[in-house]
Amino acid sequence: MEKILIANRGEIALRIMRSAREMGIKTVAVFSEADRNALHVRYADEAICIGPAPSSQSYLVGEKIIEACKKTGAQGIHPGYGFLSENAAFARMVKAAGLILIGPSPEAMEIMGNKLSAKAAALSYQIPMVPGTEEAVTDIDLAQQRALEIGYPILIKAAAGGGGKGMRIVEKASDFVEQMDLAVSEASSAFGDGSVFIERYVSSPRHIEIQVLGDNYGNIVHLFERDCSVQRRHQKVVEEAPSAVLSDELRQKMGESAVNAARSCNYIGAGTVEFILDENLDFFFLEMNTRLQVEHPVTEMITGIDLVKEQIRIARGEPLSFKQEDLKIKGHAVELRVYAEDPANNFLPDIGNLKTYITPKGPGIRVDDGFEQGMDIPIYYDPMIAKLVSFGKDRQEAIERMIRAIDEYQITGIQTTLAFGKFVMQHEAFVSGNFDTHFVNKYFLPEYLSQENEEEAMIAALIGANFIKSHSGTSKVEAAIEEKSQWKMNRKEY
Repeated sequence: MEKILIANRGEIALRIMRSAREMGIKTVAVFSEADRNALHVRYADEAICIGPAPSSQSYLVGEKIIEACKKTGAQGIHPGYGFLSENAAFARMVKAAGLILIGPSPEAMEIMGNKLSAKAAALSYQIPMVPGTEEAVTDIDLAQQRALEIGYPILIKAAAGGGGKGMRIVEKASDFVEQMDLAVSEASSAFGDGSVFIERYVSSPRHIEIQVLGDNYGNIVHLFERDCSVQRRHQKVVEEAPSAVLSDELRQKMGESAVNAARSCNYIGAGTVEFILDENLDFFFLEMNTRLQVEHPVTEMITGIDLVKEQIRIARGEPLSFKQEDLKIKGHAVELRVYAEDPANNFLPDIGNLKTYITPKGPGIRVDDGFEQGMDIPIYYDPMIAKLVSFGKDRQEAIERMIRAIDEYQITGIQTTLAFGKFVMQHEAFVSGNFDTHFVNKYFLPEYLSQENEEEAMIAALIGANFIKSHSGTSKVEAAIEEKSQWKMNRKEY
């Protein structure tokens, strides 16, 4: 492939283009009218507008993507993540057009795109499963009986679901029918498929995922794990690699299970097998994402492998250039998703203009972003501004560097998750590694951030007062600044 089209936008489009450029491959950007001045459009060798701002009229229209390929002579398409990246129908369109999709087969997407068929595939390799139903629930009476056998609390989940939609926790049998109706309704509305299944609810889970790569010759390897347990609304905010709680033995078992899950659907390309880890460190298959993950940079940092380059090489028909035994974990990496969201207001999107936008630099810091100062955050798409990644020789250094980078990151004009990220990095539960997917509910309150902001505002005001009164005696002001600064450094975080 001498030229590829990136069927995406923002930071992931830029990230793919950079690896392609290093490989000597020309790139084509597609963009909606809202993204006309976006950085990925400027960076690409060619760019084509594919429609109005709404993604349903631009980034999600496969025909327009194919047309742009034919117009520019691009031989391959990299879908990034989101949009059409896990759309089997689009994958078939690409193949029918004589183009190469830099991703797995449509058959693998279909198998792993439905949680029930994914469970069936994983079961064929005896991969551990959370006790539950193996088929969609159709008979309420039988489902209630199975729920009693599993034991409450149980979880009702949409077969075609994701992001917490169509998911209901049922604490007792008397609530089962009502929660089932709600789950089916939400699944139908969100995914056009009301199929649900039930499984035992793991009360204190960690979300552990394993990165896999497979080529066209049956070679499949895993690139270790990522811990993605710090979430809001069932969506990840902080990720790290490796996990703070996996032993070498457990890591090997989970890695082998991930490879087998990929093998169960003849997987080709980069994918991620997700597990939940309970309080006893028993792991269970959750699902497989048939694409590049948002959090892939932390894996790249600890392995030295450029996952995008590997995706392209695999799509070109090349075999994997390394074996499992060649891969080693080196150091530790942490990623914070910097969203245009207000953590003090239930993480609701806070769209606006980036009046100030200055990224951190220095040893061990990587910023994958798609914005610059003065740009607007479009209302039409996911509100992620950047992925802030820190790397260190160990977990402590990675956390310390992340805190320093958060302090250096300057964004004004909108609210972001930066302050929340610092709260996480400094919290005893995260520092100790003793946390699960309920971190936000257990430990975070919006007023913690407002307290921090008030302290910083007071220091700024005192410094301003010191400047104004610099010629009239300021010993009391300076003393107050010093006292406040020392209190901030010495206080205990809760």
